[in-house]
Amino acid sequence: MEIISNIIKAAIEVGSRIKKHDSPVHAQQETLKELLEKSKNTAFGKYYGFQDLLKQKNLSSAFEKEVPFHDYDDMEFWWKKSLESKEDISWPGKVKHFAVSSGTTGHSKHIPVTEDMLESIRNAGIQQVLSLSNFKNLPESFFTKQILMLGSSTNLNEVEGHLEGEISGISASNIPNWFHNFYKPGEEISRIDDWDERVEAIAKEARNWDIGTISGIPSWIELMLQRVIEYNNADSIHEIWPNLAVYTSGGVALDPYKKSFEKLFSKPVQYIDTYLASEGYLATQTRPDTDAMQLLCDNGVYFEFVPFEEDSVLESGKVNPEKKAINISKVREGQEYILLISTVSGAWRYMIGDTIKFTDVEKSEIKITGRTKFFLNVVGSQLSVNKMDDAIESLNKEFPLNIKEFTVAAVRENEDYIHHWYLGLEENSNDLDQNAVRDFLDEHLKNSNKNYKVARDKALKGVKVSLISSDKFVEWNDANKKKGGQVKMAKVMKEDAFKEFQEFVEG
Repeated sequence: MEIISNIIKAAIEVGSRIKKHDSPVHAQQETLKELLEKSKNTAFGKYYGFQDLLKQKNLSSAFEKEVPFHDYDDMEFWWKKSLESKEDISWPGKVKHFAVSSGTTGHSKHIPVTEDMLESIRNAGIQQVLSLSNFKNLPESFFTKQILMLGSSTNLNEVEGHLEGEISGISASNIPNWFHNFYKPGEEISRIDDWDERVEAIAKEARNWDIGTISGIPSWIELMLQRVIEYNNADSIHEIWPNLAVYTSGGVALDPYKKSFEKLFSKPVQYIDTYLASEGYLATQTRPDTDAMQLLCDNGVYFEFVPFEEDSVLESGKVNPEKKAINISKVREGQEYILLISTVSGAWRYMIGDTIKFTDVEKSEIKITGRTKFFLNVVGSQLSVNKMDDAIESLNKEFPLNIKEFTVAAVRENEDYIHHWYLGLEENSNDLDQNAVRDFLDEHLKNSNKNYKVARDKALKGVKVSLISSDKFVEWNDANKKKGGQVKMAKVMKEDAFKEFQEFVEG
């Protein structure tokens, strides 16, 4: 086994040296050209004249001028035809898989997942494995250990000639043959639909596995680890999986969960962030001395960026068509951007709904800063999720708290607007001064966001904080049949949805 691990590690090191493009800018130019070339004969490509665009000297400028911004409602006009099994709509061929989103920001969406996208996701996974050679603290034996991927069920639904499921289930059901020896929980357990039953099956089999890496959304990984430890009467997960060395996260901020994970671990674990959305595998952390992720610029996705300013998003949630998007050659560090993507699944200048900022332009490294629909601006407060996350992190440092989940809404109280926060705590909050927590949160946001400070002096008349068990967020998702998989709690709610959540919690 030691010989095999040396061979695998050597192959990874060689691959990481070979997998280098000239620059992110060049890689993106080539990607855009390939996307347009492949899709020029589709209905979408003909409608927007891709054949003529390819003849233009400045391809990116011509593309920006001819093709408008799209959100899901815009692309749905085309994707509905693909759902009806029609071919060559926004990408060549017939779409066999559709990723069904969890619908935290509205109704469920059906995102096409083409064969080219599945290949793109597999390539991204390989690039992530290749980058492990940069993490020098990993033992050579690690590279022969198993990988536990906890996503949604791989038991996909067959609907009118295509298969539907969450993206994690679709990608897990299409892993390459050589990976089956490493993949856990295996095909039988991964097909279990009920999340609690799947976790119970994992707990029963856990001692038979030699896990080196776990992958999934933090909230669900934590619950799974707790059940595995409890079922096996262990003090930590390393009693069961002594070689666990890497946790790859994605989808939500990881920092609020690290305290909880450290209670479950008895050995150091390397955290690696990834960016796998229903629309594609977009970025991954490639080195240990940062928690930023590198955009995958040569993997079937063309990126554009709209500066995130007060008037960048319309009331409808769409990107303001008067705003100009830029490509990766013109971005700068520290500026917050709305992310647009064009992909091998036939999404075109598509607003994925995330905001990002570059931490290192040369390395094309980014951090996700929030969601465009999780942007709280009812009375001009202009609060983005990254500002909220920073405030929660400061709360955890100032008070004996471990807030892992939260949600907030602007609600009317006696005809005035206030911000009402629900903070999910890991431990009992009876001894905490709730007013002190509220005041600290309010002051932190005033100091970090001038627009919030102005709003608090005018239309935003107050702040209310409710401290509840973090279990309530899990129970809410469970009650709404959204447990496990890619499900993420909405950080910002509309007033009506917030009222339903409030009635659930207080009831």
